[in-house]
Amino acid sequence: MASVEVARRPRAGLLQGAIESRWATPVALGALVALSLFIRTRQLGAGFWIDEGISVGLAHHHWSSIPSLLRQDGSPPAYYMLLGLWIRLFGDTERATHALSLMFGLACIPLAYATARSLFDRTTGFVCALLATVDPFLTYYAQETRMYELEAFLSLVIAYAYVQGVLRGRRLWAAVLVPSVALLLYSHNWGLFVCIALALTTLVLARERLRLFGLVALGVAVLYAPWVPTLLSQARHTGAPWSTSPSLRDLVMAPMSVLGGEAPYFALALVGGAALAAVVRNRGDAERRVVLALALLGTVTIAAAFVSSQLSPAWTARYFAVVLGPALLLAARGLVRAQRLGLVALVAVLFIWGYYTVRNDKENARQITAALVPYVHPGELIVSTHPEQVPVLRYYLGPGSRWATTLGPVRDAQVFDWRDAVVRLRDARAKATLDALLATVPRGREFIVVSPVFRDYRAWRAKWTKLVWQKSQAWTWLLQRDRRLQLVAHISTDEIAARTNYFKPLQAFVYRKVR
Repeated sequence: MASVEVARRPRAGLLQGAIESRWATPVALGALVALSLFIRTRQLGAGFWIDEGISVGLAHHHWSSIPSLLRQDGSPPAYYMLLGLWIRLFGDTERATHALSLMFGLACIPLAYATARSLFDRTTGFVCALLATVDPFLTYYAQETRMYELEAFLSLVIAYAYVQGVLRGRRLWAAVLVPSVALLLYSHNWGLFVCIALALTTLVLARERLRLFGLVALGVAVLYAPWVPTLLSQARHTGAPWSTSPSLRDLVMAPMSVLGGEAPYFALALVGGAALAAVVRNRGDAERRVVLALALLGTVTIAAAFVSSQLSPAWTARYFAVVLGPALLLAARGLVRAQRLGLVALVAVLFIWGYYTVRNDKENARQITAALVPYVHPGELIVSTHPEQVPVLRYYLGPGSRWATTLGPVRDAQVFDWRDAVVRLRDARAKATLDALLATVPRGREFIVVSPVFRDYRAWRAKWTKLVWQKSQAWTWLLQRDRRLQLVAHISTDEIAARTNYFKPLQAFVYRKVR
């Protein structure tokens, strides 16, 4: 009787097949998320700075009142409303509120993989996920109570939904694009520049899909329309007077902020850019339209922001979160297409990024307020000569004090009113404001003045910050010469600030009214 032999796959082949088909992706992505969790939680409890104090202050208001409050601020409401819900669930500590940003930062890793794999291939997916794991931009803002990680996450969603929905005509993804863009618009005003980029990219690359894109644009417009009256009011009365108009060098170097510094930026631009340029030149390359679309989404967004900021400055590195998605996708694909040279560049970039560290505090408000606690009593008058510092100071010192700035008394210490702030601060008279405030302080009672330490005057060149500097100097001169006052304590952590590289450190003066 003849025996029948059944052919068997080698054990190694079975194992390799199982890893490739079932376990490789989740295990690898899980490892990357775990690595990112380690990297991005080392400073999760870092102290708040100005903007974070404003975030938490706004989020503490009732959910329904946040949109109307933002007429004073200049920002859209989505992040603050989400943060308000988060605070009610997890508390308002630094760690708790930073964790919301961390969640979006970690979610960028599997999303980067899925997006790059779908648009290109599996290898590009893993490279893109690896870049998202250690990108210093994501690491920095994963530990900050602001909306930038949410924007980065949405930038990946929008890049994918646009390519699939508009470029490739898949209506389901075109439908996904509508709420994604609307949410970005409700998260940050730079979403408007992304909309310009989406429209121009469609005109250049997908004219045959203009009708479909028109439906997408109509859907976004309907969702965004309720916010337009507030946006117009903000444009007339708030703006970003703390910012300066960008130069041409700022325009050229703009992507550097999301790609981790000059050396990684140039490595990725030269190596990856050369490989992608070859793709673009080859009209027969199937990837050509995708690469061009991603490049246009990023460059047109930045160019639109640049032009707008010449008229009304609103330009700072953190705003580039809206182009992080296209930047990472292009970087990953360029490295893969560059093959061996791309591998060398990838290793070099990861090595440089690996040395990146987040400052343990971005401002010394926490240290200053901790030292002030023994001097703060119920009803104490606290004056900040840097007006928008009040919300973060109030966060650390809590309720029960009276607050004022060089503009006068503050009604709501958890919000700063940016409406016509430059005009109001310019017109404020230091002596008249000080006299009016001192009239409310009983003789023998202490009051506190918190002011910036003016070290790097390049940080105070904008219209608003220059006025803050001038008014602070005027107040310092008056306080030092006022015979009604006795200096009780000068609290400064400037030596700590110098060591940890605070951008705008604070100091405090405790006075007693003796006359």
